[in-house]
This record gives sequence, C-alpha cells and structure tokens, in this order.
Amino acid sequence: MNKKIYDLIILGCGPAGITASIYSARKKIDFIVITKDIGGQTVYSSAVENYTGYQFITGAELALKFKEHLDMFDIEIKMPEVVKSVKKENNIFVIITDKDVYYSKSVIVSTGRVPRSLGVKDEEKYKGKGLTYCATCDAPLFRDKDVVVVGGGNSALDAVIQLTKYANNIYIVDISEKLKADPIMIEKAFSYPKLKHYPANKVVEILGDKFVEGVVLENIKDGSKIELEAQGIFVEIGSIPSSDFVDVAKTKDGEIIVDCACRTSVEGLFAAGDVTNVFAKQVIIACGEGAKAAISAFEYLLKM
Repeated sequence: MNKKIYDLIILGCGPAGITASIYSARKKIDFIVITKDIGGQTVYSSAVENYTGYQFITGAELALKFKEHLDMFDIEIKMPEVVKSVKKENNIFVIITDKDVYYSKSVIVSTGRVPRSLGVKDEEKYKGKGLTYCATCDAPLFRDKDVVVVGGGNSALDAVIQLTKYANNIYIVDISEKLKADPIMIEKAFSYPKLKHYPANKVVEILGDKFVEGVVLENIKDGSKIELEAQGIFVEIGSIPSSDFVDVAKTKDGEIIVDCACRTSVEGLFAAGDVTNVFAKQVIIACGEGAKAAISAFEYLLKM
C-alpha cells in the first residue's frame, strides 16, 4: 500500500463532526475530514433556543460559529464527497467515496441523518416543484400560497412557524391523533389564524401536472379521503440515519450502536451524534458526543 495512512478520518461535518475535528486538531492527531457539507442539519433550523450560551440563535448562525471555530485550525477537509463504503482490512480502514479511496487507523462516523420521504407515488417527480424537505430553505418561495406541512413533531411545527411569515392557508397533516411537538411551539404555531390541523391523516397522493397542485389525504381510522388544494408540500416526518455505508452493529432503525465512549462493535471505529442510538437528537448532545468520540479515538491510537 503506497497511499498515505491517516491516524484518523472523520466522516461528516455537522455539530458532532466539527467538535470531533476541533478536539482532534488540539490533540495533534494526523487526520482529515470527509463530508458533503459543513453544518449538517443545524443549518436548516430557524431558531435554536436551548444551546448553552445563546438565548436565541438561528441554526445558520450557530453553524457559522462552529465553522469559524473549525477554521482556527489547519484541518484538511475533503468536500463535497459522499462516502460509499467503510471496511476494515488488516487493521486498516478503507474508506471509498464518490471521488477517491482513503486509508486510516481509526474512523469517526458523524454523518448525521437525512429527511424521511413520504413514500408516495411521484414523490421524486415533484421534488423542487412544490415538494420540499426544508422550510428554512424554501419558505420564502411560497408567499401567498396554500401549503401542506406533513408531520407533528418539533420540525413540523418549526416549519409552520416559518411559513406563517409567507404562506396563506397552512394545513398541518399528522398521522397521529395528537401533535408531539413542544407545547410552546404548538402554541406559537396555532396563534396563526389560517392554520388548520388534520390529525390521524396521511398523504396518499400528490396532485398536479408539472407542479404540485394539491394532495389527497386518507383518514387512518375510517379510510375516508379528502383533497386539499395546495401549491406546496413541506415534508417534516423525521429522518433516518446516514449509516448504510458501514457494516457495524445497528438498531432496527439503522442507528449505529455505541457505548458511553462512542465505541462501536468494530474496534477502532467510533460514531457520534444523530447517526447513533444516543438518547435525544439535539445539537448540544451531538457536540458532546463528538468530543467523546475524538477522545476515545485518541486513546485508541495511543495503544496501537
């Protein structure tokens, strides 16, 4: 093997990956970061009110603060690159991306999560044509239009709150009978007079020609269906971990199983943040997990 073998390669550069990178740089580990972007899902949050030190900051602003801290160190970042596979061969990890092949003595997987899709016919067809998965990115495009928000958690209510500044009628469709979002978010969202809630319903069809023109809802209790006219659909039904590229012990939902030191079932392979089975998916927790993963990787390398 004539290609360089790094001590550590960090996959992903959201809150967990950024923190792991800062800790690794401070410990003088020979490492690189491979990622498709910087900031991860944090960038798409309109408001962060529970990150210690900030009473209020937007996700984009917090991600910028993270990047500014990251830029204080001379860290080599391979971006944009998408990881295709991670395998351990003769005690060395082989990381294959869409652009190159890398080798390392240890790996931290901090690739986060990706939005869950609706799973209905023609979903791919309408992406970018009225169907979106990011209210922070696309809410301003739906000024004075009727929109459907699918979901009942914090991300869905966050989307509603953002859309109240732009949209006309907002329909929130949730498969559950009761919204799961924090009470303060529900209260804020429902202060908008043109918000209507459709509990115990799911989207079964997207209507339209070239662009979204509406949806068909099906009641999960009695099977009855209704049509809603809308020019936009915001899908906020959670996310799935970006872990399919690595063969390691996972939960049934695909989350990488880690112990309290961010160790996985594969020696030398660590994982941190929302891609793991760690309790609660929060920015502040992901940062702490990234720090733990870097410390664990450092201790592992000392023993090699």
